[in-house]
Amino acid sequence: MAATEPIDIVELGVADAKAGLGLSTEAGWNQNEADWRFFLKYGIVFGVHDSDRLVATAALLPYSADNAWISMVLVTSDFRRRGIATKLVDTCLSAAAQRGLTTWLDATPAGATVYGPLGFTPTLELRRLRLQKPLGTATVQPLPVGSLDALATRDSGAMGFDRSTLLSEFAARPGSRIVSNERAIALVRDGRTARHIGPLLADRADRALGLVEAIVGSGSGPWLIDAVHSRSQFLDGLVRAGWNIERPFQRMRFGPATASSVQPPFAVAGPEFG
Repeated sequence: MAATEPIDIVELGVADAKAGLGLSTEAGWNQNEADWRFFLKYGIVFGVHDSDRLVATAALLPYSADNAWISMVLVTSDFRRRGIATKLVDTCLSAAAQRGLTTWLDATPAGATVYGPLGFTPTLELRRLRLQKPLGTATVQPLPVGSLDALATRDSGAMGFDRSTLLSEFAARPGSRIVSNERAIALVRDGRTARHIGPLLADRADRALGLVEAIVGSGSGPWLIDAVHSRSQFLDGLVRAGWNIERPFQRMRFGPATASSVQPPFAVAGPEFG
């Protein structure tokens, strides 16, 4: 595809999971093939090919109550700065409009400058943190198993819409578990390069921090968590415990701003899932 050629956007299928994984791996992202299969099975994923090579993607993942997440906006290095990502996002927005969906996304600072002029409004902020190795060698008691129904109910209250299909699929994967401790609950799952903690919901910051400490102490890392920035006590506690902030994300909604959740989560499922 030459720089002056028209961009031919197609809808992808489950057979494209490995090709999509190649793009996210090139970008250094944590998605694994199971994540790609979820997007391709339950979402609408658009792509651009150069001959038989997948060079760009963007996904629209519908949730309940007419909400949807835009993510997996990826362009391989030698096809960037041609307007491909913008055209793919426009295609996602058109598909959402045809279905009457309100779209959301979690943007990097650079992405936020692009999405703002398209009509996206900032909502809450996130911070991605990494813990390379668990600190200390204390033996931790096995964590109580949490209920999928309890997690889905609390997640729905925090998000404002139901994501039980996503959480059920996560929980059924090998290596995944739902854990709870003193009125805090979280889902832990494998990623390509690190284990991911989230969503994490609790009634107090100290209980959220206690659950993270127990999770880290009960298994090997490295670990990733996407913390909500307004949960400052939780975020500060993670940093004091040795977690390093890698990057910020800005959650954005297409259209006018709406009221924030009264009880936002302490950590989200990931910028690609909301």
